[in-house]
Amino acid sequence: MANRVPFGSGTLLCPVPAVLITCGKDDRVNVMTAAWTGVVNSKPPRVYVSIRPERYSHALIVETGELVINLTTADMVRAVDFCGVRSGRDVDKFKECGLKTQPSTVVSAPTLSDCPLALECRVFERRTLGCHDMFLLDVVGVTVRDDLLTPEGKLALGKTQLLAYAHGEYRALEHRLLGTFGFSVMKKRTAKRKAAEKKSERPRPKSAAGRGEKAKKK
Repeated sequence: MANRVPFGSGTLLCPVPAVLITCGKDDRVNVMTAAWTGVVNSKPPRVYVSIRPERYSHALIVETGELVINLTTADMVRAVDFCGVRSGRDVDKFKECGLKTQPSTVVSAPTLSDCPLALECRVFERRTLGCHDMFLLDVVGVTVRDDLLTPEGKLALGKTQLLAYAHGEYRALEHRLLGTFGFSVMKKRTAKRKAAEKKSERPRPKSAAGRGEKAKKK
């Protein structure tokens, strides 16, 4: 067994989500990367995001009181990194990264069209904690890409590689199911049913015959 050694003090909680925050309204909007975000309450649904006051997005969020938390995927990693190291004061990050937007359902800030899931939020409190301000948020709307819904209407995020941030590195979350909530005390019959449901959510590889038919049509 390895020995444990002191490693100083720091925010080494990982992995954490690498999300894109969209904020602002009309012709004054911005997108920025954030990793200090998470859930603070279930009912009502509340989340948080911590942002440095000097960030361009900080002023936009204070002004409008609204933002959207967009989950990201592995194929968006370059855009995620760019939006974290460049300022909206100097560059149009939507244009530079080819990020498409669409109107949100409730808030004024836009939603990123290609992101698998987006949380539309309103600020109900801001706390200054040190180098960051924490925005406490009510989730007032959620949208998902329709290609991530099963025929039964369930959300199948396992179809996409969600992006995470761990100690300065971006990591893709692999689709390797290890268990579901409560599985350690679940009855065998229920476990088998849930496993079958999860298996049906996975995208099926095309058969050789199917690929051949597609090739003929070309």
